Amino acid sequence: MSAIRPYRPEDRDDVYRICVLTGESGGDATGLYPADLIPDVYAGPYLEFEPELAFVVDTGDGVAGYVIATADTRRFAERYREEWLPRFTTRYPRPDPDTVPQHVSQMIDAGYRPERMLIPEVDDYPAHLHIDILPGHQGAGWGRALMSTLLDALADRGVARMHLTMSPANTGARAFYDRLGFTELPSSKPTAPALGIATDALRSR
Repeated sequence: MSAIRPYRPEDRDDVYRICVLTGESGGDATGLYPADLIPDVYAGPYLEFEPELAFVVDTGDGVAGYVIATADTRRFAERYREEWLPRFTTRYPRPDPDTVPQHVSQMIDAGYRPERMLIPEVDDYPAHLHIDILPGHQGAGWGRALMSTLLDALADRGVARMHLTMSPANTGARAFYDRLGFTELPSSKPTAPALGIATDALRSR
C-alpha cells in the first residue's frame, strides 16, 4: 500500500530517476540532457544538505514521487556554492555553446549560479521546494499529501513561509499550486512565476 514517508539514502536513485522523468516541464526529459544533469541541479544538493526535509511516496515497489526543500534559501545557496559547486563544475565543465544544444547549456549555467535562487522575497519566504510525481500516480492526492507533510515539517521548525519558482509551460503544476493556495509574489513574471504560501496554510483547509 502506498504511503508518504521520510526520505532514505537508498531512495536517491529513485529520486534522480523521477526528476528526469518529470524534468521537461512535467514531461519526460530522458535523453534531452546528460544523464544526471537535471537532478544534480534540482535534487542532489537538497538530498545531501537537508534530507530531513525530503519525503517520498513509497508504493511498496519503489518511489513514485517526492518533495524536497530547504528551510533557509540564503544558507542553502551559500552551501551550494561552497560544497556542491566544486563537484558540479568538475562533472559539467562550461560547454562551448556551439557544441551543445541551448537547453543543455542553459541547464549547466543554472547549476553554476546558486544565487538564482535568491528571489527578492527570500527573507519573507525563506524556504523553497521542488515536488515531482510520476504521471501514473498524479491526481490521486499524493501531491497535496506531500506538500502538507513538508509544510508541517517547516512550520514545526518555526519557518513561517515558503516559495517556489516554476516553468510557465507546466500548466498542470500551476493549477495544482493554485488549488493549494499559493499566490503570486510581487517579483513573479510570466516567464518565471514565483509563488508563495504560509506553512500553516493547509492546516485550516
